[in-house]
Amino acid sequence: MARIAIFVACFLLSASPAWAQAKSSIEKLNAEWMAAFNKGDAKALAAMYTPDAYVLPAGAEMAKGHNAIEKFWGGAVKQLGDAKLTTVDVQSLGPGAAREIGTFSFKTKAQPPEQITGKYVVVWRKMGGQWQLATDIWNMNK
Repeated sequence: MARIAIFVACFLLSASPAWAQAKSSIEKLNAEWMAAFNKGDAKALAAMYTPDAYVLPAGAEMAKGHNAIEKFWGGAVKQLGDAKLTTVDVQSLGPGAAREIGTFSFKTKAQPPEQITGKYVVVWRKMGGQWQLATDIWNMNK
């Protein structure tokens, strides 16, 4: 039993730097996502998702695959801007996947603009050495 505890402790200590690096990578990708969204670049947003990814928007039909995801974000960028994502937690789901929990805010493009806030969960998959979004779901705080 002591050997198992030592093995688990060693594994967790050796995995921590790798997941710190994964969190850092994911936060960098979130910055790229925000930049693309704020430019209105739905094609760049869709390219950040795996080919078989799902977007599960609050109050709307799900979108699967690059074309549907590009269409979804293309509509969203016409109505929203000033995207801000904040990573709260990243957890390993194995060597090539991670779960991220975070918060978001947007401003509507209506006059006067309204602030929209909420939380999200995404599953990231590493494909070809790159992290990509595989599942993206969120809801608003009110």
